[in-house]
Amino acid sequence: MTNRAPAAMPSRKTLRLRRAPTEQDGHGLEFVMTARARDQRFIDLMGMIAYYHRGGHRLGLEHSMPIGEPWVPGSTCDHLLISLPYLHGPDLEHCPLPKGHARILWCLPVTATEIEYRRSHGHEALEQLFDEAGIIPTDPFRSSVTG
Repeated sequence: MTNRAPAAMPSRKTLRLRRAPTEQDGHGLEFVMTARARDQRFIDLMGMIAYYHRGGHRLGLEHSMPIGEPWVPGSTCDHLLISLPYLHGPDLEHCPLPKGHARILWCLPVTATEIEYRRSHGHEALEQLFDEAGIIPTDPFRSSVTG
């Protein structure tokens, strides 16, 4: 995906951060998810991400994880893709701290078919499809870019 701002930037109130304590030598990893509305489900998902990450599945850039159910009821997005925080601009990715830094990665809700496409064609190819389709990443009812 390119470093361009979407047509309708989500409001700051929708940003959800949850600490995934993965600090090593002053360097940590945090995850961000963006949604259109406040909902306990998103807080629960961030907790799930932290648990999954700390439970031996060490998430990183270009990784994915199943969430076991739709992102929101009626959505076809039932996986999360760990990506760069494109919606928030490149400055969000690296957060300097007094004794190190935190890297912030974005948890993008995606469909199972998009994950299969990524496995076959690569992460960049999937992000290219997202760009070509002009997806609105905060739309839980968006169509899959892979059909």
